[in-house]
Formats: sequence, structure tokens, C-alpha cells
Amino acid sequence: MFKLKLFFATTILLLALSSTIAQDKTIRLIVRGDDMGYAHGGNEALITCYKMGIETTIEVLVPSPWFAEAVQLLKENPTVDVGIHLTLTSEWSNIKWRPLTQCPSLKDSNGFFFPMVYPNKNYPGQSVKENAWNIADIEKEFRAQIELGLKNIPRISHISAHMGCTDISEEVKVLAQKLAISYNINIDLQPYNVKYVGYEGPSKTGEEKIQGFTQMLNKLEAGNTYIFVDHPGINNDELKAIHHIGYENVATDRQGVTDLFTNEKVKAFIKEKGIKLISYKELRMN
Repeated sequence: MFKLKLFFATTILLLALSSTIAQDKTIRLIVRGDDMGYAHGGNEALITCYKMGIETTIEVLVPSPWFAEAVQLLKENPTVDVGIHLTLTSEWSNIKWRPLTQCPSLKDSNGFFFPMVYPNKNYPGQSVKENAWNIADIEKEFRAQIELGLKNIPRISHISAHMGCTDISEEVKVLAQKLAISYNINIDLQPYNVKYVGYEGPSKTGEEKIQGFTQMLNKLEAGNTYIFVDHPGINNDELKAIHHIGYENVATDRQGVTDLFTNEKVKAFIKEKGIKLISYKELRMN
């Protein structure tokens, strides 16, 4: 009799929860800042966008040259949600990084990661896809990045893929998912029906970014969860020296992202629209 009552009570509770979720008309938005560790100016901008702006989640490149500073900044800001941005590339012309492991199939002739994941006309023969990568090397490198990330930033909540590196094959995609589950940092966006959104219209200048972002916000629908991704930075001498063929305006472009994420009018518009800013880790709470 007790078990029967418990069954009915549980069923009623689940139905009530389902009804509540179905009636929830809140618009939820994850604002993700990528590539922490690529530059000192990038690290500063990412933290500024969290503390003073709308950014809710930061992705860290573990093999990057400014990873140690990223770790320190994240310790000083313990509430920010953090993801490991798995990477197989070192794309910039004037600054490079290497794999954490001995993985010959993932290195160029100088021992650095290849600059590109997928074939690029500006870098012929210099993409991961164009070379004889093997799954054992990728697994070894991904594990090393995850373990070093967790060692230094224990609150890591998830993984993501820099330049789409986990999509180079179905085998790599399955591997990344397996590792995320194994290390208990699996927040797969698909079960939560999270939709990716971007700028509506041009986004080259700072003003265009603000306008395009605002227009995007206007199109978000009640009851849905969305994610917006971009790369904050600072327009200074350091970032002016960071670029690659086909993306030469890194400093001004990424300063525009910082300006967008910290813009008072954008923050006020989000509040006016009733949009709830959430992080990856908060997905499980919504």
C-alpha cells in the first residue's frame, strides 16, 4: 500500500514538474567567451566581460602560452563557469604552441600544432585533415589537456572544441563524448535543445556587432535556450601582432566583442526583454 501511494505521489510530482517546464516561457541565453590563454590581452578581456558584462562562460585553451595566467585569473574569479576548449591547432602567424604530449601525427615540421583543422587555401597542406592524424594521438592529447585543465581548474564543468576539431570524423566526435563522460565534465547541449545563434547582419565593426547582436536578441523565442559564442580581446600592441592570413584585424575585431559584451545598452535591452543569462553548469538547474 505504501509503495502504491509512493508511486502515485511520484507520478503526480513528475507531471507537475513537466507542466511547469512546459509552461516556462523564459528565454535563456548562454554567452560564451572563447580562447582564454591565447594572449594576455585576451585573458584580461574575458575576465572583464564576465565581471562587467553579459558573458557567463569562459573556454580555456590548455596548451596555450598564457594558460598559467588564465589559471590565476580564474582562481581570483571563482564563480565563473569554465570549459576546456580542446584544441588541435595553433593558428596564429607570430605566436605558436605545441601539443602537451608526444603525438607526431598532430605536429607540423617545427613541432607545433598545425595552423588549421580543415583545408585552407592560405595554408595548403597545413591542416589536420590533410595529414595522417591517428586516433591514438588525438585521445592521448585530449586526455592530457583535460587532466591538466582539471588539475589546475577543478571546477571545469564541460568541454568544447576549438575550431571544430572534434568534428573531423565521427570517431573523434565519439571519443570526445566518451572522455567528457569519463572525466565527469559532460554537458552535452543537445539534450537541452540549446540552439546556436549569431549576429544578424554584418558584424565587422563594433557598432555592427552591437546592432547585429540586438537584432538577434529580438528574434529569440520564449521557452527556448540559446548559446552565443565570440572571442573578446583588447585593441593593443599585443593583439595587433596576433593574426593569420585571412584574419588580420584580430585586435579591432576582438575589442569590438569586448565592447559588445560590456555595453550598457545591450545589458539594459537583455533585462527589458526578460532574457535570463545562464552558464553551462546552470543548464542542469533549469
